[in-house]
Amino acid sequence: MTPDLVTALRPLLTAEASAEAYAAGVEASDLEQAVWLRLLERLHAEGPPLDPQEWLRRAVRSEARRTRRASRLERPYAVEPADDRGDGPEQLALAAARGRALRAAVRRLPGRCPRLMEALLSPDDLTYREIAGELGISQGSLGPERSRCLGCLRRLLTSEVAAR
Repeated sequence: MTPDLVTALRPLLTAEASAEAYAAGVEASDLEQAVWLRLLERLHAEGPPLDPQEWLRRAVRSEARRTRRASRLERPYAVEPADDRGDGPEQLALAAARGRALRAAVRRLPGRCPRLMEALLSPDDLTYREIAGELGISQGSLGPERSRCLGCLRRLLTSEVAAR
């Protein structure tokens, strides 16, 4: 693109893009960039337009129409795909398998650990007071007992993962 053409068209493009941007629902700078790209493509393929100002006006309106049409057809994601936790069938099956493996490992724990861990994993979200009452132990001993059981569970799962 020749510097003369850019210098000559820049004020007109800025004015035209500013005029069309709001109705198109796009930023004026995005519209300008799209038109500059179209001009570059045209210069490469066909050479400079015969009437650059008229070509630029038509290009701005054409890009604005294209943007309006695209915004009617395109719908934004409710959640960014990268942030999506993935509630698809594969993820649900994997989560269920992990839950079954965890509960199977909890059942193999020694002593009161299986009952304590099941209470902690309960979907009812029990308080320490409720868990202590259910297990018949003091609330003060619940923390140390939980730590001991989690250590056992960690060792059990580590050895299972290493065996695979």
